[in-house]
Parts: sequence; C-alpha cells; structure tokens
Amino acid sequence: MTPVKPSVRRYRHGDSAAAAALLYESSGGLYDRYAGSRALAERALVRGLASEGTAVSADVVTVAELEGHVAGAMAAMAYRDWTPRANAFLRVSLRAIPPWRWPQALWLYRASGRTAPEPPGASFYVDSLATAPGMRRRGVAMALLHEAERLALAGGLSSVSLDTWANNHGARALYARAGFEEVARTPPVAGLPGGVSLVKALA
Repeated sequence: MTPVKPSVRRYRHGDSAAAAALLYESSGGLYDRYAGSRALAERALVRGLASEGTAVSADVVTVAELEGHVAGAMAAMAYRDWTPRANAFLRVSLRAIPPWRWPQALWLYRASGRTAPEPPGASFYVDSLATAPGMRRRGVAMALLHEAERLALAGGLSSVSLDTWANNHGARALYARAGFEEVARTPPVAGLPGGVSLVKALA
C-alpha cells in the first residue's frame, strides 16, 4: 500500500488540546522549568492559542494531519513580528501559572532569549515545531517545513529561519535534510544548552 502522506492546514479551535501538547514538546523541557509542570505549561499554551497577537495565536499556528489525527504543529511568523508576539505570550502565560513562579519564569524567559542566535530580519521564523511521538518518521515535520516555505514566499520573505538546542541532534539532522544551513551558535547560558540558528534561503 502507498503510505498516507500528511496534510497541512491552519489551526482550528478544536485543535487546542492537541496543539498545546505538541507545542509543549517543541521546547525540549523548557516549559517545565518555566511553568513548573506540564499541566501548567499546557494551560499557558491553550491561553496563548486563544489570545490574539501572541507567538502561538491561532493565526500563526499550522497543524499537520495524518490518519485523521493532529500529528504535528508549527508556530511560525515573519521574524519582524516575533518579539512583540513573544512578549504578548509572556503576559498571557504568566496569568496561567502561580504568581510565586513569576520571578523564575521571567528570569528563564530572558535567559532563553540570550541562548538563541538572531535570525535574519527578513525571514519567516519557525518558533515551534513538533511531531506527535507515534507519528514520527512519516513526513510530518517535513510537510510543515514545506508549508513554512510557502508562507514565506507568499509573504514576500526571502528565507525561512529557526533555531534549536545544540544538543538536539535529531532535529539538526532533520533540518539539514530539509536544506537548512547552520549559520550561528551561542554558548550555554544559565544551565541551558547552547543554541544553533539555521536558515534556508528561498529562490
């Protein structure tokens, strides 16, 4: 039988729980340190999905479906829009976690920002990308990356950029296969692994 290929579409309200779980996975454990638990982190992400102007708002999230299930999710936007959207998500997400965690969350937000190399200003930035564990190695992530390229070109942008932890060797190999080049690195900061910035120029 011919393998079923994933299809991509814009996020819909009914995707909230699945998308929040996938976006949580994309952080490599960072959300646990930020919110204090997976449940609180996913609650923060659900609020971000339901709010306007955040880095995970419905208008910047794409999902991939496979066999009738949400198999992957991507939050992506023009990089020029990322900083205000990230700040908006910070404000929304703080209201989803206990106030006594706010100092740690704010510190981690600033520290994690320092680990990420700066992408090109005129790029389409993939902030989060994850595939459901049972759906990996079936083309889900590649389908989402291809959609990022389409959205970049539709928006008049000349490249797609993203970053990942330096120790995430599986993701780095995937991005290399997709045609991304590693263009910058940052050293570990405050117990966080160093970051790698990747860019794919578009014709």
